[in-house]
Amino acid sequence: MTSQNTWFETAVAELADPRDQRVWSVIVSLFGDLAQEPGAQISGGALTRIIEPIGIKPEAIRVALHRLRKDGWIESDRIGRVSMHFLTEYGRVQSAAVTPRIYARGPTPARPWHLLIAEEGAGTQVLDEVMLSHDCTPITRNVALGPGPAPGQIEGVLAFDVTPHTVPKWVQDRLCPQELRVACQSLFEAIQQAARSRPGDWSATPLQSATLRTILIHRWRRVVLRQPDLPAEFFPSDWSGPACRDAVFDLLDTLPRPAPQVLNNTA
Repeated sequence: MTSQNTWFETAVAELADPRDQRVWSVIVSLFGDLAQEPGAQISGGALTRIIEPIGIKPEAIRVALHRLRKDGWIESDRIGRVSMHFLTEYGRVQSAAVTPRIYARGPTPARPWHLLIAEEGAGTQVLDEVMLSHDCTPITRNVALGPGPAPGQIEGVLAFDVTPHTVPKWVQDRLCPQELRVACQSLFEAIQQAARSRPGDWSATPLQSATLRTILIHRWRRVVLRQPDLPAEFFPSDWSGPACRDAVFDLLDTLPRPAPQVLNNTA
């Protein structure tokens, strides 16, 4: 049985993404979960204490912060000898746009759908432009599926209101490719393993909670934002998304979200 003193380290190792971690993306996940509200700031010291247990070095954090400032996501101020970092207005808007998808606890409800078909070749550019302003999921280069009624007449695009009676395997495979299925199943198994080894009386410190929440949200975000927001019949039989979602929130519910000021004042 894993002891209470070592479970945190074990859980970090189990839950960390086995693929290369883009540090700037981890920081975006951290701010989106812990410091998305206007005025919320995370000190450089707190940022390091949260992320360093994942195996990310302070030098890599500084490089990632530089990139995020350059890209307009984050701003930084110095208060005495302390660096404080916070999301820009652009960063908050981008984070808020995906928050409902990341934190949604239930499946996509049944609703009307529409199908858009563009001519091969030049018509695909028109469809690309439509998808920039409509919530559509591409099926092939010239076919897309969207929620709700079909939009008004779009030159060069054939639109149908549809009800999916059958979804063939080739469509399921295009909407949910094997790589995404493997990533989701891997996260689900990692959470199950961490849950099995967790001592019954273990409780997280604010920093431990912040670290585990960051790992979990970051890894779940990389799954949920790549999966189309579609009902169950659009997914292959081996898709573990619903079970993985339940496991993510079962673990998150045991990790209280610490306030930024608490993290900034914790050594």
